[in-house]
Amino acid sequence: MSSTTTSGYATSSTSSASNAPGTAQAWDVDPSHSSANFKVRHLMVSHVRGELGPIAGTVWIDDQDVTRSRVDISIDARKIATRDEKRDEHLRSADFLDVANHPTVTFKSTRVERGAGDELRVTGDLTIHGTTRPVTLAVDSLAPAVGDPWGNTKRGATAHAKINRKEWGLGWNVGLEAGGVLVGEEVAIELEVELLKHK
Repeated sequence: MSSTTTSGYATSSTSSASNAPGTAQAWDVDPSHSSANFKVRHLMVSHVRGELGPIAGTVWIDDQDVTRSRVDISIDARKIATRDEKRDEHLRSADFLDVANHPTVTFKSTRVERGAGDELRVTGDLTIHGTTRPVTLAVDSLAPAVGDPWGNTKRGATAHAKINRKEWGLGWNVGLEAGGVLVGEEVAIELEVELLKHK
């Protein structure tokens, strides 16, 4: 993705609230209700969609000054899934993610800014395939906290970004006779994250 827009979140669910900046509250990513989805153009005519892998991490949210919030998340790229096992194996190979050597994708925020309306812009370091580059995530307005039937406090967010995969060393491709390439360079990412208030 050429650094354009979209989301990220925090360390692992074992992170301590004592790491939070100022008055920020720690929220752990709930892996069973969160997803890191992507889509990329195929044969120049359609898109292939998939899930990059399970998400873990922590988001520190400062409701008094949201710009002091922080995100630290990791994604297990070994479990990438596009509903085609042969394609998934190729994506896990050295041609793409090389998960044998780089099993995780990580995002660590460096700056949080207010965007239009209730939107946020979260800039941070995105590491894929051992390469780290800055990306800004466009985050929809944060959902207010709610209680679930089991006594937990939850909130959530949706984030979007577009990157050029070649900037992270994912350059494999095949040219087409009619022109163009087999796999598009731009990757659209969408993060759906449900957060559990850290206890």
